[in-house]
Amino acid sequence: MVGWRGHTWRLGGVASLLLAAALASCQDKEKEAKPVVYTGPLMETENVVTLLSDSARLHIRLTAPLEQRFENTDILYPKGVTVTFYDKPGKQIINTLVAKWGKFDNAQQLYIMRGAVKVANVPEQQQLDTEELFYNRAQQKIYTDSAMFVRVQTPTEVLTGNGLSANQDFSRYGIHKPKGVFSLAEAQRLGQ
Repeated sequence: MVGWRGHTWRLGGVASLLLAAALASCQDKEKEAKPVVYTGPLMETENVVTLLSDSARLHIRLTAPLEQRFENTDILYPKGVTVTFYDKPGKQIINTLVAKWGKFDNAQQLYIMRGAVKVANVPEQQQLDTEELFYNRAQQKIYTDSAMFVRVQTPTEVLTGNGLSANQDFSRYGIHKPKGVFSLAEAQRLGQ
């Protein structure tokens, strides 16, 4: 019999067993609960400006609306990132990389950039458009996967293809599987 405020109930044998099993299983679940491991960012910073210099000369400037740092020392830029490269004296902009999403893999010293990625060599007036790009800071190289579509526009022509390798300032580059070379006027007419 179970009583509560003057009420008395009789539990049958099956009901008593179910109640006992339910109480026992609740206690087992509490004992078995595993700790939740947090894998999110350890630190978030808004409106980031990171300057990399050598001998008091600016070489690289990174800006992002949001930076997230993780325990494994990787850095995520979920709201976009811009990397600007300067000439040796650190005065003039040589090249910019812009993407809607970015990640810095610290172990490989590799930036992974995705989403409407644009690379612009200012002095040469060249622009690369692709969807994913890698920038290896240690090797000072920019490249894409060999299957990634790339479009390079110069002042006079448009080149398309798959896969690209370039130096950090985008003054020398090669398209792995070229598909087409169009004059700028022809490319605009064709929607390239």
